[in-house]
Amino acid sequence: MAVSAAEVKKLREATGAAMLDCKNALEQHNGDMEKATEWLKEKGLAKAAKKAERTAKEGRVEVYIHPGNRVAVMVEVNCETDFVAKTEAFQEFAHNVALHIAMSAPKYVDVTDIPAADIEAAKAQMREEAAAEGKPAQAIEKIVEGKLEKYCAETCLLRQPFIKDEEKTIGAMLKEAIVAIGENIVVRRFARYQLGE
Repeated sequence: MAVSAAEVKKLREATGAAMLDCKNALEQHNGDMEKATEWLKEKGLAKAAKKAERTAKEGRVEVYIHPGNRVAVMVEVNCETDFVAKTEAFQEFAHNVALHIAMSAPKYVDVTDIPAADIEAAKAQMREEAAAEGKPAQAIEKIVEGKLEKYCAETCLLRQPFIKDEEKTIGAMLKEAIVAIGENIVVRRFARYQLGE
């Protein structure tokens, strides 16, 4: 099916994908804008997964100081090239991550950063709480699993919902940035300081 340039332009504006990709998506889905958008998203996530294997040693250290100077954040966000590190899109992503850290106070970048001893201590506490509430022994492990997932979502940066758009997590924003920018991006580490803590 032939698609018009206006349709291709509309899909490009909605998704940010390349013109040729938009044209192909519309042709494959007989001009159905919704199906073409979904196809482009899936293709973008597949590309992001491939890029995640590439080395990211360039980037920037983004510093955010909240008005009133009561909270400050330093976050290292890496990409593959210094060229990308200087782009507005990359800098905006790094700024949003720093802003989010200031407001949400995560403890770790991702689940793999949580020390095993901390996970075991959290599980033990969750088991005790479930037992104290009189939960049956066979249900306790399921309860602990659910609570542990919630604990990770609260304490790990990449699992937290973004403060400006709670429909997506920081991890989802990271994947979107990888797709949009075209390079692997990694949130390496951060430090958050709060007055009096």
